[in-house]
Amino acid sequence: MQRLCLSLLLIVSSVCLAQTYDASGQGKALTTRCIACHGEDGNGHIAVFPKLAGQQPSYLLKQLTDIQSGQRHVPQMAGLLDNYSAQDLSDIASYFAGQQITLEHTAPDYLEQGATLYRFGNPETGVTACAACHGPAGKGINSARFPALGGQFEGYTKAQLQAFKNGTRNNDMANIMQQIAKPLSNAEIDAVANYLQGLH
Repeated sequence: MQRLCLSLLLIVSSVCLAQTYDASGQGKALTTRCIACHGEDGNGHIAVFPKLAGQQPSYLLKQLTDIQSGQRHVPQMAGLLDNYSAQDLSDIASYFAGQQITLEHTAPDYLEQGATLYRFGNPETGVTACAACHGPAGKGINSARFPALGGQFEGYTKAQLQAFKNGTRNNDMANIMQQIAKPLSNAEIDAVANYLQGLH
């Protein structure tokens, strides 16, 4: 409950954040370095790299800025953003946010457990429902920089949850995701990650 209240407080306090727009119209032109891993429209085909299509623009901009500054360590991205301005990053984020994500499929074996974790969490272990911050359809909340999760590759989601759980990823606001991921079992991570790739 305390985590949920903190999440809601962050939503309210962030509601005035400006949305990101591709004001210059240059977003697509700036993504040539992104295509190999993320695809031309942000729907890549390599499950270790995230889909960027349809992602919340404020979240994408935060991740790009954190990667550029070194606050978020992504070895595959080392140096790729060094020469981009703040406006460039904003335009890239806006371009990918405006693309349509392609959905994957949830395996039947994971559907019930994944849906339960996403919608209700696990009260016995203190896991907060994912839907509380990411919305019932997994579309995220732009004003709070909470990312869209629906349609994301299972492999990428699993890797990020494990990274939050073991503390190797720590660029989340107020360590919310680290706290939520820590009590998740490996089986729960598998279930919710698989469920999310088909959520829409």
